[in-house]
Amino acid sequence: MRSLSALYKSKINYFVSKFFLLVLGIILSKCSTTTIDLSDHNWQDQRALLEKTSAWQLRGRVNVRYQNESYTPRIQWQQQGDNYRIRLWGTFNAGNTVITGEPKLVTMEHDGDSITANTPEELVLDNLGYELPISYLEFWVRSLPAPGSDAELEFSVQKHLSTIKQDGWEIAYLDLRRFDGVILPRRVEITGPGNDIRLRFVGLSWTLNTDEN
Repeated sequence: MRSLSALYKSKINYFVSKFFLLVLGIILSKCSTTTIDLSDHNWQDQRALLEKTSAWQLRGRVNVRYQNESYTPRIQWQQQGDNYRIRLWGTFNAGNTVITGEPKLVTMEHDGDSITANTPEELVLDNLGYELPISYLEFWVRSLPAPGSDAELEFSVQKHLSTIKQDGWEIAYLDLRRFDGVILPRRVEITGPGNDIRLRFVGLSWTLNTDEN
């Protein structure tokens, strides 16, 4: 891959920062919460179905706020097993950015230029100097705690998952709807430690391909 000029680095870093700050709030749901027995069949059935559904797609918008900056692109996320394609774009297709990933390779393309890394975390660290739990997002956005780390779960009085607290991050699930037989959020709000980074996925539409699992 050719060397990146200072101007190119500046432009790419802008879009990388806007996208990957997504991984990193939470406005607590005003509905009541209660402790739930995790052996509850409704929760276990929902979780099992989500965990085994490896082919899915979401569309909507994501508002990213970092300090005094704000960015609200459209987002389309297509997941097929360990492979994914995420497209971000603004009005009139402005700022069209595509991130594709597979095990040990992540590529981001913008305006015909591209950068690659072994992992999304490495891509951010090399270009922005941040260490972010980017791989957790695949699970958080689907109302699942990320594996390999303890998580605190809160449930609404209807026994729907309302909040995940994990590794200093808080994720709230709002406007729950049924998509392909599974309850998923139309709105997801995520806040990082210190409340300096916040993102809101809004107007989400889901497609799940449970037949391939």
